[in-house]
Amino acid sequence: MPLTVTTLLNRLLARGKFRHIQILLKLAELGSVQRTADAIGVTQSSVTQTLAYLEALLETPLFQRHAKGVHPTDACLDLLPLARQMLMGIRDTAQAVEARQRQGEGQVRLAASISATNGLLIETMSAFHARWPGIQIQLREAENDEQLQAIARGEVDLVACRRPPVNPEGWEFHPLLADRFAIVCRAQHPLAARATADRDELESAVWMALPSGSAARERLDSISARCRAPLKMHPLVTRTSTMLWWLLLNHDLLTVLPLTMLMPLIRTGQIVELDVAGTAPMEPLGLLQPAQRLAPAAQQLSGFMRAHFSA
Repeated sequence: MPLTVTTLLNRLLARGKFRHIQILLKLAELGSVQRTADAIGVTQSSVTQTLAYLEALLETPLFQRHAKGVHPTDACLDLLPLARQMLMGIRDTAQAVEARQRQGEGQVRLAASISATNGLLIETMSAFHARWPGIQIQLREAENDEQLQAIARGEVDLVACRRPPVNPEGWEFHPLLADRFAIVCRAQHPLAARATADRDELESAVWMALPSGSAARERLDSISARCRAPLKMHPLVTRTSTMLWWLLLNHDLLTVLPLTMLMPLIRTGQIVELDVAGTAPMEPLGLLQPAQRLAPAAQQLSGFMRAHFSA
């Protein structure tokens, strides 16, 4: 008779262990019992016994054995996303407990977009840690849907981002910094000396584009639609910040991006904003946070940033 969901759940709750999750994930990653044992620091027989135990517990094969090692079955592939999420939660919990024990004031799990990192965090983090040296901040980069998924999974305490169209249930947005689009180029670009460009120069330039679906790409497409011919685009289209900056700083390209995203490079003189049409306003940057029961360390960070930008 097939196992019911209730039976499987009760078995896992009663007989599952955190070590099982670790071995399952590492074995799927490495495809070798011996390498898994070496990576975790257990014996090969311990990995083999754990695998046999899990397969008996679930009454389904999790790996196919072959001459060069093992390969996850479809049932195992179904388990891996949840197992990764559980292990991440265990690691986050350990970090939070360690931070509180070591420093006494706790930890903030903060997700931030590139624009928010450049526009809000770079300016404030040093001053915040000078004021609250005992608070540890775990910062991760996340954009749009990634932020909402992190909120839904309970993986973050605060999100530094642009104002969303709709706040997640139980969360509120506090605007901190106005923003707008800017058309920019590197300091060595032929147009940088004048810091402006006419229509012919804009239409003859090569532009750097972000992937479709981003606000910057929509703005660039809007500019292109008003030109006499489609704008010339660089063949590499990316959202990766490291590659964006490399392209922009090493090639004579124009691009349109949020001003806050560019501020560190503009302040150091590496990037020049052109005084041309196309600098449309954007939704402000700010903090998305729970409306109630905000953790004490997150309260300190939120209050500090709101006071800083209001001043």
